Amino acid sequence: MPSEFEIIQRYFSRPARHALLGVGDDAALLMPEPGAALAVSTDMLLEGRHFERGANPRLLGHKALAVNLSDMAATGATPRWATLAIALPAADEAWLAEFAEGFYALAGRFEVDLVGGDTTRGPLTLCVAILGEVPAGLAHTRGGARPGDDIWVSGELGGAAYALHDAGNAAAAQRLHQPEPRVELGERLRGIASAAIDVSDGFAQDLGHILERSGVGAVVHYALLPKFPCSDAQLQQRCVLAGGDDYELAFTAPQSARGELDALAASLGLALTRVGSIQPGDARLQLLDAAGKPMAAARGFDHFA
Repeated sequence: MPSEFEIIQRYFSRPARHALLGVGDDAALLMPEPGAALAVSTDMLLEGRHFERGANPRLLGHKALAVNLSDMAATGATPRWATLAIALPAADEAWLAEFAEGFYALAGRFEVDLVGGDTTRGPLTLCVAILGEVPAGLAHTRGGARPGDDIWVSGELGGAAYALHDAGNAAAAQRLHQPEPRVELGERLRGIASAAIDVSDGFAQDLGHILERSGVGAVVHYALLPKFPCSDAQLQQRCVLAGGDDYELAFTAPQSARGELDALAASLGLALTRVGSIQPGDARLQLLDAAGKPMAAARGFDHFA
């Protein structure tokens, strides 16, 4: 059985393209671009909480990094460097090889360097910290939405949650296990979006974070939300509004940006859907059905529920 240091050397040591010093020392040495702000985020995936026991290790490698890349997208940052802390029940080399393959395949697409981390024995836990760069003053936050702004959503909502109800639906399973982080969209929204968040815990709950930080309200028309296909209308509603794990971007932008955003959607080949508007007043989401009547949304994912 390989030691901790052999695991690091065999599976998690590759030359760093954007770091002065990567894996193998007490700390990595990074050199951000002049004038760039650093964006930093950390996410943890725990067996039995975020994924099932026996989950495909290659897909776990992908998702462990993808959820962090999604945070960079929401911030408008270009991802550069990541660290990985991993607890393993045993040093299973076949499992490690597949996990590393999934992780590095996605890291390579976005030119992200793995520059450090830690390994230990314990319940299977994956923790990635990611760092990115964004031109100073152009980062998206949750606090910039203003009354009159449009509310937009990328892609479709509800597919990942639907996979938990229909494991045989291949398209839904891909949304859950291989989410596509909207990094390029996030970068190209710089200077356009007034606020942004990634939809990780449910659309209604995550949009609520923008409302709270911005001190505004919102009206959203449920019929306009882009929905993953489902024949059960009630199940679809729960998945779309409260399911989470979509890793699409919800963002606000001035009405004057509508043409620019339509052109951006065409350029990216990615649906960007206008679903509502920001209103003055309390941080409250008013969700309307097709008849214009108020409707309720279940609370999204709670890590301590």
